[in-house]
Amino acid sequence: MTRIPRGRAWFAFVHDIAAALIAWWAVYGLRFSLWSLPMDWEGLWRTLVWVIPVQAVVCIVMGLYRGLWRYASLDDLKRIVLSAGLGALAIPLTLMLTQTPANVPRTVLLLYPIVLTFLMAGSRVIYRMWREARLFSPLTALGEPILVLGAGAAGVRLAEALAGSREWRIVGFLDDDANKQHRRVHGVPVLGGIDELAHWVKRYNVYKVVLALPSANHRIRRQVSEECLAAGVTALTVPTYEDLLVGTQLTTWRNLDVEDLLGREPVLLDAPGLVDWLGNRVVLVTGAGGSIGGELCRQILRYKPATLVLFDVSEAALYEIRSELAASAREKIKLVAQVGDVKDAALVSALLARFRPDVIFHAAAYKHVPLMEDAGNAWQAVRNNTYGTFVLGRAAAATGVAKFVLISTDKAVNPGSVMGASKRLAEMVCQWLQNGATQFVMVRFGNVLNSAGSVIPKFQAQIARGGPVTVTHPEITRYFMSIPEAVGLVLQAGLQGAGGDIMVLDMGEPIRIVDLARDMIRLSGADPEHVKIEITGLRAGEKLHEELLADGEEGRPTPHPKIKVAQARQVPGGLIEEIIARCEDSQTLPAPETLSGWLKCWIPEYRNAADRAASPDGKA
Repeated sequence: MTRIPRGRAWFAFVHDIAAALIAWWAVYGLRFSLWSLPMDWEGLWRTLVWVIPVQAVVCIVMGLYRGLWRYASLDDLKRIVLSAGLGALAIPLTLMLTQTPANVPRTVLLLYPIVLTFLMAGSRVIYRMWREARLFSPLTALGEPILVLGAGAAGVRLAEALAGSREWRIVGFLDDDANKQHRRVHGVPVLGGIDELAHWVKRYNVYKVVLALPSANHRIRRQVSEECLAAGVTALTVPTYEDLLVGTQLTTWRNLDVEDLLGREPVLLDAPGLVDWLGNRVVLVTGAGGSIGGELCRQILRYKPATLVLFDVSEAALYEIRSELAASAREKIKLVAQVGDVKDAALVSALLARFRPDVIFHAAAYKHVPLMEDAGNAWQAVRNNTYGTFVLGRAAAATGVAKFVLISTDKAVNPGSVMGASKRLAEMVCQWLQNGATQFVMVRFGNVLNSAGSVIPKFQAQIARGGPVTVTHPEITRYFMSIPEAVGLVLQAGLQGAGGDIMVLDMGEPIRIVDLARDMIRLSGADPEHVKIEITGLRAGEKLHEELLADGEEGRPTPHPKIKVAQARQVPGGLIEEIIARCEDSQTLPAPETLSGWLKCWIPEYRNAADRAASPDGKA
């Protein structure tokens, strides 16, 4: 039914029928004129009675009317050639079966498909050229000139998409492939290599450059960014292949951003293993309304769980993530939104008993380092991050959860802050709980780009205000990865990890924050001379450099190149019981000095601000 012409396709159908009539008549006339014979009008009309319906049926069967003329392509040309050829075969067969008294010359049968193909394909090409304003509109020359970097598949598709644009005009491609240089792509010249950008920008008076390399790594993007900065033009990029797969248009350009410059190689995941682990299972995510928790939910949905339970203390955040997921989740996936605190033992136990999750991802945490150093917040960080993990983990073990994945942090390594110490204690709680059927796996990683409260949104706001951009120390470094990459590796680590394992994600090379600030100023188009960088000094609890392994820990490789397992120390007997007792004491509200003393006792490698000031060693 989809092959039958509908709507405007009827015009194309009528056109092709007329083309078949004209082609048959023209070939008949050509054949008899070549041999100087009188025209066989009777034979022409007798055969036309069958030529028209036969050719119509062939064209419909070949699906000629499912496409649009404005997008006529080589695929359409192949269908036209096949339709004309099959028609030339079907016509004499039909005449023979119907015993039509007509002697069709062989020359007619040979020339008919050629002429018909010319008429049908030619009309479509002319129409497409007209629609794209190539033949009759000089206005395309008035579009803003742009250079496209990359003359590969994406560049070709971009040239096709912009062929009739009155807004943009591609004046040339730049590509480092010598085999493509000095040739033409859809009539547009490949002028030279990317290193010649400044010359061609000046030659064609270009103000915008489009990077048409969806799979380009961050080194190429950084090179392009620097070349564009030197040439004084704006660098744009087409969507990534991942964006194109979900329907983003190739012409949906955006400015190069810091993620492009700090990007890493694509993460390969064991998709079949994740489907087997999460598919048709009940999965619970705490902190589901946060940056990491929300992305966990999005990626878990890809593996088709039976039920996804969203747990968060923030009603607004929970409503937002549930609304987003409901719009994309399949009907068979049940979404449950539960408002609550992970420290609420009765609620947590009831929730787990009700839904019996197979897997729990525990992402709920207080994570803002300087804020959690405040005297009024420090104990809350310990109770939420450590005691909350205990409450949830104990209930998970009691209800037979197969695997419990704790989202930890590199700040738990040789902690220099209360937040980091509280997450190290959470790891220790999970190690201590690992004595039954439930497998507790901990995953450590560093900063993620654009998470709530991270440095990227802060810098963006400061640049928008005209500066200054505040950096705490000229040598401070941090590990960075994108939220989707971090979460993908968390899922992979959770799949691979066994009970009691601390999985450490490969964060790549640490990034100097001052370099990050400079890149963001440059990418925003702001003048570096006006938007200054101001050094403010290290904040409370802030270390100069983060680490991935603690003193005394060793990392061993796993089958995945970006995941290691830390050989963590054993938790001393009686320690967790003491910590939990402190947290459960409703009268406990320790003074900062008291809490600091407890943390030093519980975590020997913990050093507070006073310790680091007295003994600076580069780790502070």
